[in-house]
Order: sequence, then structure tokens, then C-alpha cells
Amino acid sequence: MQDETPCRILVVDDEPQITRVLRSSLTSNGYEVQTAQDGVAALEKMETWVPDMVITDLAMPRMDGVDLCNEIRAHSNIPILVLSVRDQEASKVRALDAGADDYVTKPFSIQELLARVRAHIRRQRTSETEEETGPLVVGDFLIDSLRHRVEVRGQEIRLSPKEFDLLLYMAQRPERVLTHRALLSAIWGPHAVGQPESLRVLVGQLRRKIEPGQEPRYILNEPWVGYRFQPDEKL
Repeated sequence: MQDETPCRILVVDDEPQITRVLRSSLTSNGYEVQTAQDGVAALEKMETWVPDMVITDLAMPRMDGVDLCNEIRAHSNIPILVLSVRDQEASKVRALDAGADDYVTKPFSIQELLARVRAHIRRQRTSETEEETGPLVVGDFLIDSLRHRVEVRGQEIRLSPKEFDLLLYMAQRPERVLTHRALLSAIWGPHAVGQPESLRVLVGQLRRKIEPGQEPRYILNEPWVGYRFQPDEKL
């Protein structure tokens, strides 16, 4: 870490082995780490120690990860990364809808988790310092809301109003897992959350205009959950 002030991360998990491993790995990479065994303990900790990011398990006593996400989102927009096991698909989607930014499935690679942490911290700190005015520039994209204009890799792309709305919504939340429900509600309103086919069609149309080849490199599938916007083309 090159920042003078270490980034603070709160790890919330009722498995001591998980918290020990994460504390050791994160601390050795320059982060300041505190732990809590469930959502109630995490909120109590946050009253006196304000983290820059929260990593939380889903299944915990007293208060689970979904309720913790709801509580944090009521007063903070810090990144939240959820740890889940493979059979917690429904809870994982609920956590993302409650405001979690990302998830890692147990068992997970420490290197993958560290990469996700770096990406979310970097995005958070960048968004805090960027001005709100002017075109949005993220990765290979320039999006001008006032002129309804989009450039991808320096080339102007013509989009329909809905395609533009979808791209802008995703570009404002890069690297974050966006659920089908969240995207449907954002683009068509809450009445449309039960119409996933509309979203699949719109994503397909947008991909045909912005993707450099047949394989998606910008709008990535998160199976059974939603999509992730990767603004930099990965070769």
C-alpha cells in the first residue's frame, strides 16, 4: 500500500479460522484489520472504529450478512464484499440487492480476494476525489450524459436511450456485481423486476455495439446472479 494512512478493513465471520487467515493476509499487505463474529458485533465495532471496507460472511448468529448489508447501507457507501458458500445462492443475491458490492465463494483464493479488495478500495477512493461534473471517463469508455454521447476506445458509438441508460448505470458501478433485480429496477422501474427477458435482450443489444469481439470483455455474466461491468478490455 502506498497511501500514508492504512486502509481499514472490518472482517465479519463466525469462523475463527477464516478471520485468522484474513487478518494475517490483509495485515501483511498493509491493511489495518479488525474482526467481528457477527453482524451485531460488527455494528458495535463500527461505532468507534470506522472501516474503509467490510468483508462479511452470510450465515452468522444474531445478525446475518444480508441484514448487516442493509444496516451499513442505511448510513454508508463503503465497499462490502460478501463471503458465501456455493449453496447460498439465494442469500448471496439478497445480499447484493441489499447493497453488497461483490462476492467471493468459499473456498476462495487469497490472491483473488486481495485483488477484489484492491479494486474496490481503488474505485472507492477515486470516486471520492473525482468531480461530479463533466463526462464520465472509466476504462475504455467516455460517457457524456448531457450530449447523450458514448465513445469506446476513442470511437463514437450510437446507442438507443435504454442502451445508454444501462451502460451509464453499469459504468457508474464498475467491477461491482449488479443483480438482475437491481438492473431491471434501475432501467425500467420496480414494476419490471419480474421480467428478466427484457434485460437479457437489452444486454445483448448493448454488447453487439460495444464489445470488440464475440466473447464479452466488458459486460461479464455472473451466473444466476447478474452482470459485472469491466471497463478495461482484458486481452
